[in-house]
Amino acid sequence: MGALIEVDNLNAGYKGVSVVRNLSLTVNAGEVVALLGSNGAGKTTTLLTIAGVLPAISGEVWVLGRSVKKKRVHQIARRGLALVPADRGLFFQLSVAENLRLGHRKGSKISVDDALGYFPALQPLLQRRCGLLSGGEQQMLAIGRALMSQPRVLLLDEPSLGLSPLITKDIFSIIGRINAETGTSILVVEQNAAIALKNSQFAYIMELGRIVAFGPSEELMQKQDVKDFYLGEATTTVNPRGREQRWKRRKTWR
Repeated sequence: MGALIEVDNLNAGYKGVSVVRNLSLTVNAGEVVALLGSNGAGKTTTLLTIAGVLPAISGEVWVLGRSVKKKRVHQIARRGLALVPADRGLFFQLSVAENLRLGHRKGSKISVDDALGYFPALQPLLQRRCGLLSGGEQQMLAIGRALMSQPRVLLLDEPSLGLSPLITKDIFSIIGRINAETGTSILVVEQNAAIALKNSQFAYIMELGRIVAFGPSEELMQKQDVKDFYLGEATTTVNPRGREQRWKRRKTWR
């Protein structure tokens, strides 16, 4: 299984100041990989650097076997990479159908009907202005538009952001279908570690710009540190005043 994304010793950030430090990760063909961490950990910066939106300060990034160094965003996209940013990047004054068509790339064999096969809820909304959609509908549209380019690699930045637990579950179910049915490799940045780990094969955990843990998602879900800090488990004790208090033990990241 070949690697479609390879990041080696990456330092990335803004105005020469590193937010991401010495980061290495790999996304293999056909994989769903989760990049987890709290707000401000450097997850979005990593994604934007892989997509070519931000230049690397140092280190190497390869997408589909080629370095992204000194390449423009559209050149990387033409290789077969699509990015769905956290703000979804939609054109609110345009209709659903118009937004979908804007995602079509020369040579892509994906039609609007193909995209709607994953998001049938958008079918009756094709002529509706994008700005009138709900948050869940906008997220479906953003992913559907990315699919229109027939990507080999799909980058998703916080697909659960602002969505209810039920809609989030639906979105991740569709992400799984896309991966299984098209073979598209997916790197998903997410704060909701529980659902991301359940819907990925491999995961990396970031803290303060560095990878502190990584491995098969099923194994990470069993690690005590991950349970304590990302899956909502903590120890309950009784303080000297007789009141219960919850605490999380110090990070060790074994």
